[in-house]
Amino acid sequence: MGPVSSEGHVHEDVADEAWTNPLRDPRDRRLPRIAGPCGIVIFGVTGDLSRKKLIPAIYDLANRGLLPPGFALIGFGRRKWGNDEFAEFAKQCAKERSRTKFREDVWERLAEGLRFVTGTFDGDEGFDSLAETLDELGSAGKTAGNIAFYLSIPPDDFPVVCRQLDRTGVAEPGNDSWRRVVIEKPFGHDLDSARELNDVVAAVFPEESVFRIDHYLGKETVQNIMALRFANQLFEPVWNSNYVDHVQITMAEDIGLGGRAGYYDGIGAARDVIQNHLIQLMALVAMEEPINFSAAALREEKIKVLESAALAEPIEDTTARGVYGAGWQGSEKVLGLHEEEGYDPNSTTETYAAITLEVHNRRWGGVPFYLRTGKRLGRRVTEIAVVFARAPHLPFDSTMTEELGSNALVIRVQPDEGVTLRFGSKTPGTTMEVRDVSMDFDYGESFTVDSPEAYERLILDVLLGAPSLFPESREVELSWMLLDPVLDEWASRGRPETYAAGTWGPSSADKMLQRDGRSWRRP
Repeated sequence: MGPVSSEGHVHEDVADEAWTNPLRDPRDRRLPRIAGPCGIVIFGVTGDLSRKKLIPAIYDLANRGLLPPGFALIGFGRRKWGNDEFAEFAKQCAKERSRTKFREDVWERLAEGLRFVTGTFDGDEGFDSLAETLDELGSAGKTAGNIAFYLSIPPDDFPVVCRQLDRTGVAEPGNDSWRRVVIEKPFGHDLDSARELNDVVAAVFPEESVFRIDHYLGKETVQNIMALRFANQLFEPVWNSNYVDHVQITMAEDIGLGGRAGYYDGIGAARDVIQNHLIQLMALVAMEEPINFSAAALREEKIKVLESAALAEPIEDTTARGVYGAGWQGSEKVLGLHEEEGYDPNSTTETYAAITLEVHNRRWGGVPFYLRTGKRLGRRVTEIAVVFARAPHLPFDSTMTEELGSNALVIRVQPDEGVTLRFGSKTPGTTMEVRDVSMDFDYGESFTVDSPEAYERLILDVLLGAPSLFPESREVELSWMLLDPVLDEWASRGRPETYAAGTWGPSSADKMLQRDGRSWRRP
């Protein structure tokens, strides 16, 4: 049976999709995980994130039959819109960015629950109106009092919004309802600010009602790390320092700041990517097997890893930073950051960052974890490469091998989701000649169902109250404890090194690995 409408009718046009839905209930492959009556309030609803990701993801969830009848979406913003103007804005966002086919009947059902509230964060009138709108929707039976507040706004605005939600009482759940808050990164800009931010939110919402979005954790391939490790006897026995030489985690972008230099200044690559995305990926790679896949069990194991992690010393030799200069991105000549509009010529903000972490436990002792990210690099790619130690003895002479490297298991997070295993193989012929080859698994070829967009999964998990993919406050603070010493060291060393656009970063990044006799992979 396909998704059911508010009138109880099955929508045959999406019936087939429901049977093969990638967000289905794992306890019964035939049943999708459908949220109960609820609504979402989006602060910053006219911003880029909302237009490009949140509204299209909500439409896709509706199109997949995963939202309840009468689901409510409330936008809060400065614009003098009525509900109809907001509905037209949201419709265009869904048409332009949704991953599923646009269906007018699905949109019409979703539009019935759209509301817009005009207001400013520091003005009482808008939040009083929001409280009235939520009461109206609850009385009409559309939300049952279940509301998620999505703060798609700068962290500096969190305190005033949280105070307004507290003042009006809308953050307080009823006896049989829930209220949750969703926070976008960055979670502060250092440890002290992260703690202050956590205290502000905790004064209004209990920790179990706080969902800190890290969209990378919603990606299918990231979650496949756990399946790869714990569902296969093949990998787990060698997932330790006896066999693994080192781990490289890379998030590379081929784009520049594109007019966002003013916004990016003072944040930089390390705060923007390493503190959240890459350290979370490291924790998933390094953690022990959880007793189950509940949120509490997963968080417990990730926290153990972060508590045992430390920066490799000395920091000046085990980290690298840079800023992109002019160069070639493919066949296009591009400007360096210094020439881009809005760039502060005195800025020391980096667009490339790399650090070395160690995990001081029995499994990973002596295995470095190299984390790197940058803009205007050779290509767009995110991957985790587990590089294995060389065999202790190779019964081949130099003529029998051709550039034979280390075995590696590479988990590709984007853009071509999949897994590659690199190993040595004999070449065809009568002589014993060995060279590296790759065995490749590609999501797109192996599964007929499209992977859901990360925000689809994460929004649905918020509505279902399933927080396993969301870092808690302790994880955020431990991540900052790892990164803060690096940022302090860099602040004392002046400007970052310049690297040419289209390359793979500054020379200091190569030296960082060369000192250990290693080199970066070229994805």
